[in-house]
Amino acid sequence: MEKSIYEREPNLAQAKKLNIAAIIATIVVFALVVITHGNHFDIEVDFSFLPPFYSGLNALAALALIAALYFIKNKNVEAHRKSIYAAFTFSILFLLLYVVYHYTASEVKFGDINHDGLVDAAEKAAVGSIRTFYLIILFTHIVLAALTLPFILFTFIKAYTNQIAAHRKMAKWVYPLWLYVAITGPLCYLMLMPYYP
Repeated sequence: MEKSIYEREPNLAQAKKLNIAAIIATIVVFALVVITHGNHFDIEVDFSFLPPFYSGLNALAALALIAALYFIKNKNVEAHRKSIYAAFTFSILFLLLYVVYHYTASEVKFGDINHDGLVDAAEKAAVGSIRTFYLIILFTHIVLAALTLPFILFTFIKAYTNQIAAHRKMAKWVYPLWLYVAITGPLCYLMLMPYYP
């Protein structure tokens, strides 16, 4: 008979290797995102269809996270695990498509009514204080996405390597941050949508 997750021994050697992989993955992701900022590569393929698609993936990640919480609160560990895997899958696909889009398209700015890449005084006046609200949401989304990425991975690794008590302790504060990032991503897209060319 298979042992329950609570009876299995923690695999600390595997955790150490996975933690190193998580640090490397975090560095690679940061590098990709930084490189995409301000760099634009002209290619023949039009990826302008991607923002609603990758924003939808972020929304699906949020739904998977909500399902994961529901399942673990109801002690359905297997459904919780599947929901977390789904959230990871949606988040990874989001990241890949986000990088592809931002490598190949110019940055869209909130309030850029005439699509010239600048938000002048008249455009700022036209959109009013909603631009400030958008920038606050965007700033918190970006900062928390960057700061929480390694901790999301470490929290996952703790569960994967049967360090359940440590997983629970980390998940209590990592989960709401991941959920916030997953929800505010699509929100930022919806607010920015009118300014796409």
